[in-house]
Amino acid sequence: MSRKGATTDAGPLLALLRGINVGGVQIAMADLRELMQGLGYENVRTHLRSGNVIFEANREAPDKAASRIEDAIGEQLKLKVPVLVRTAAELAAVVELNPLAAHVDNESRYVVMFLSKPIDPKALAELDEASYAPDRYAAGEREVYVWAPNGVSETKLSWSFWERRLGVTATGRNWKTVTRLLAMAQE
Repeated sequence: MSRKGATTDAGPLLALLRGINVGGVQIAMADLRELMQGLGYENVRTHLRSGNVIFEANREAPDKAASRIEDAIGEQLKLKVPVLVRTAAELAAVVELNPLAAHVDNESRYVVMFLSKPIDPKALAELDEASYAPDRYAAGEREVYVWAPNGVSETKLSWSFWERRLGVTATGRNWKTVTRLLAMAQE
């Protein structure tokens, strides 16, 4: 996986915006694409209405792109929206790892929580996984995979849980969305 802050020419980048079009924060995808193009990004494409943007950034570091997008949303749209950016290679590694595949029988109940920084193993070690059953989780480098067999809306292992426990910014995408985003990034 490419390292935080490193520039990349390994293909497109993926911006994951947290919490848009699911509550009070509304952003039209056409407006988001226009905003991204105004920042100089190319081949800007969105997927669904939930803040998934694939784009090319001409060797810009993912973290710099995330900051620029967050700032532009704040300045132009007057909204505070956390943004995480991953490379296509990082997303491919997330899909390849898939540590809970043996347990999953419904992709809409399997979520990847993307995190703003690597997981502190000590913070993760303090959790008692059995107390969250039947839900399960597994850690990647900057992701937590969550299997919520009773539904994502029923799990305690939400993005806000991981933010509090790990001291990070987090946003989640179900497995179907993650794999579709990877396919789009590889087109």
